Amino acid sequence: MLQLDGVAALVLVEGVSDEVALETLAARRGRDLAAEGASVVSIGGAQAIGKVLARIQASGRDIRVAGLCDAAEEAGFRRALERAGLGSELTREGMEALGFYVCEQDLEDELIRALGAGVVQEVLARNGSLSSFRTFQKQPQWHGRPVESQLRRFFGSSAGKIKYARPLVEALDLTRVPRPLDAVLAHV
Repeated sequence: MLQLDGVAALVLVEGVSDEVALETLAARRGRDLAAEGASVVSIGGAQAIGKVLARIQASGRDIRVAGLCDAAEEAGFRRALERAGLGSELTREGMEALGFYVCEQDLEDELIRALGAGVVQEVLARNGSLSSFRTFQKQPQWHGRPVESQLRRFFGSSAGKIKYARPLVEALDLTRVPRPLDAVLAHV
């Protein structure tokens, strides 16, 4: 449920893993989002962005809004922003000016690239999932593919995006945080 009372800023994200990742990053950056009147909100999938923006506008409250989406959902977010009257013929740069950032391919891809496959596998090992990942790698359809692709699929299937959002962000070198994550938090 979208809570608007007492909120000065919202970061709208597709799912719970994005919410956990951004809240973890904010804490690592020394930010207390609640004290700032900011909140990261999982909207329950990219298709909900239009309804959420409409609800915020209908509230009549002056709330700063930002967001994060996967590359595959960029067009839908763009259309929703335009329908909400926040811009027209928006480009990615236009979306960013509004505070909406796109992850190339998705959050997990951003984190895997920032950390490197070796560090990601260390995170899996610390959390008891490295042997499961090794078994996954042996599946015929994944055997021989780039380890980064294997890791993305592994998080999306057996390991769970939500389970690993926090440990992956905790493993980040704060000088190598993926740009969309840093930028969306800087916007609120």
